[in-house]
Amino acid sequence: LHDIDPARLATAEAGARHIAETLGASPRVTAHAERRAALADADFVINIVQIGMAEATRIDFGIPARYGLRQTIGDTLGVGGIFRALRTFPLLKALGEDIAELCPKAWLLNYTNPMAMNVGYLARATGLTRVVGLCHSVYWTMRGLAELVRVPYEEVTYECAGVNHQAWVLRFERDGADLYPRLDEAIAADAGLRRRTRVDMYRRLGYYPTESSEHSAEYVPWYLRHDAEIERLRLPIGAYLGIVADNQREYERTRAALAAGTPLQVHGTQEYAPQIIHSIVTGRPRTLYGNVPNQGLIPNLPDDGVVEVPCLVDGTGLRPTRVGPLPPQLAALNRGYLNVVDLTVRAAIEDEPRYIRHAAMADPATAATLTVDQIWALCDDMVAAHADRLQPALRARLEI
Repeated sequence: LHDIDPARLATAEAGARHIAETLGASPRVTAHAERRAALADADFVINIVQIGMAEATRIDFGIPARYGLRQTIGDTLGVGGIFRALRTFPLLKALGEDIAELCPKAWLLNYTNPMAMNVGYLARATGLTRVVGLCHSVYWTMRGLAELVRVPYEEVTYECAGVNHQAWVLRFERDGADLYPRLDEAIAADAGLRRRTRVDMYRRLGYYPTESSEHSAEYVPWYLRHDAEIERLRLPIGAYLGIVADNQREYERTRAALAAGTPLQVHGTQEYAPQIIHSIVTGRPRTLYGNVPNQGLIPNLPDDGVVEVPCLVDGTGLRPTRVGPLPPQLAALNRGYLNVVDLTVRAAIEDEPRYIRHAAMADPATAATLTVDQIWALCDDMVAAHADRLQPALRARLEI
């Protein structure tokens, strides 16, 4: 374990030891204030960080809100996603350099958002090839859809592909029979379902998106700029700030309980990282979803974009599978998303601050809401607010 905050590092260590004891496991747990000590000879590196913590998140919401730009989660695309990425890239570059030196054969399993931007940056800036971005959105989407159509999840066969937080359910079946008609029946029978953003997108696009309605609304130009759409689809503006506050309170409760020796419940999860590690170590084959450079996996998306596709994992490692071209309407949306990703990554790699503004101008929800002058001024304000966390060449205010 490694953390730059000694208190959080101690809490993580205490939590790991408590989980092991509760489960009757006996791992060797070590905690390191210095990252290189934690990385030495590692086979797997799991990256879960947030640069700037809650303070930076409040900036990501507060400044855009002054311009009238609405966000719900703000961690993947849009102005919030762009600046979260730019704050994270310097850490990713240093981490990649350490891995290349200390554990070059390790698999880097990234949970840190914005997923596509971070994995794309790692691929272009570090030269690491054993990198996969992990997100639970596909798994929980399919769990939810199985419940809606009243079919046990274990009996469902599915294939999803696209980009992180905007992938699509291309196949949804049981015993070879299409389950989409049953989903249509469920939606027709429930007016509440028709007030969900991703149900609205599904009814118009023909394929269900694999992320929550709150997230999905931020990646398209159609919803957040309109008061009536926010009301119709019950979109919670600024919802993530409440989640951040809840997370902080939960962390404090957990830290206090661990310090006091109070028993805490331990629940298993379906997170991908332990499954990947288990499959590579034991050879047990699995299929799960990962975010990786495209390289022809989805031929009607950019080759250097990061896509979310099924991946085969066993003792030989992790291998993404080729999905083939997406339906054109889905590829069109994904390409718009990847334009923002590409420009944000380029801003950091090429030390070009204009690309930050170009990324915001290309962002669908931002462009639908603000004028170009407002976008430029907003980016200047965001750069000034986050300056100490950005690489030096990106800190300048820009005149047109």
